[in-house]
Amino acid sequence: MQYSHEDFMRRCLQLAQLGAGNVAPNPMVGAVLVYNDKIIGEGYHQNYGQEHAEVNCIQSVKKEDAHLIKDAVLYVSLEPCNHFGKTPPCTDLIIHNKIFKVIIGCQDNFTKVDGKGIQKLKENNTEVVVGVLEEECRKLNKRFFLFHSQKRPYIILKWAQTINNKISSDENKRLLISNYLSNKLVHKWRFEEAGILIGTNTALKDNPNLTNRLWSGKSPVRLVIDLGSKLPDKLNIFNNNAPTIIFNLIKSDSNIPEKLNYQTHYYKLKSITNLASHISEACFKLNIQSILVEGGQKTLQHFIDENLWDEARIITSVETFAERGLKSPVLLNKNLVNVFSLVNDFISIYRNNNFL
Repeated sequence: MQYSHEDFMRRCLQLAQLGAGNVAPNPMVGAVLVYNDKIIGEGYHQNYGQEHAEVNCIQSVKKEDAHLIKDAVLYVSLEPCNHFGKTPPCTDLIIHNKIFKVIIGCQDNFTKVDGKGIQKLKENNTEVVVGVLEEECRKLNKRFFLFHSQKRPYIILKWAQTINNKISSDENKRLLISNYLSNKLVHKWRFEEAGILIGTNTALKDNPNLTNRLWSGKSPVRLVIDLGSKLPDKLNIFNNNAPTIIFNLIKSDSNIPEKLNYQTHYYKLKSITNLASHISEACFKLNIQSILVEGGQKTLQHFIDENLWDEARIITSVETFAERGLKSPVLLNKNLVNVFSLVNDFISIYRNNNFL
């Protein structure tokens, strides 16, 4: 059977997806090494700071097939890097192994790469083809590409609402809206994003953990708006189950580490005006590539009003009704792209018309 470039690139994308939730702020990347239409090696970027896809792919080749590497074609979903970061340049590895041809899904828009890897390969007599399943490759790493092109995180709004569009009751207690399966899905969403954001009122009223407990994998960085630094230390957000950053108007830590430890850090915002923009700017500086906004009406509406959101995920319970309470946020510039049900909950997925 004769396979096409697209067939092997699809395998790269399948492999790349296995790194979801574990490689940010790096992109998800998959690679396969093909000799005479047969895959002799494959790999993907598994964890941030560890070997890239190309390294794992080449290292996976069996000893008896090692002599085939120089005559094989390397397929990789994203342009190989040509700089020293957490690991050495992948271009050097490709050149060292004398791989004669590299098929690339799409060019990397990170400043330190952005065509330089392609150029280095060509300068060393490697045949390079770029743009195989380019749209699919870019879509897989939409968070990464947006982060580097727009200098802000990929922003996902999420809320649960009753059948009559209420997100909370007017009583001083939490209103449980979504069912267990929907809650489990939300924890999967948490695992997939770098940060999770709430406001002061949600922290006080619901006292959430904001951790991933119903899905396997890491928890996101907890981001909390507390402009006046009035939240009590006894709240769950201050435990050591995940890193926490408090956005406020009073104080900042002198040096917030790149790899956040499991404690509380403070980041001073510029002002309360254009709050969503200031938070977005802060997340870019902190290298937080994506955030799931799980706050209350006020926090969510900040991002909607400033048109700073990319996706909205709304869970509607058809069996929950609240006579009184806070109304759901009013979503603007929305385009419905998917609807599905989980028992008595309907999940609606929207994209921002401005960023389609």
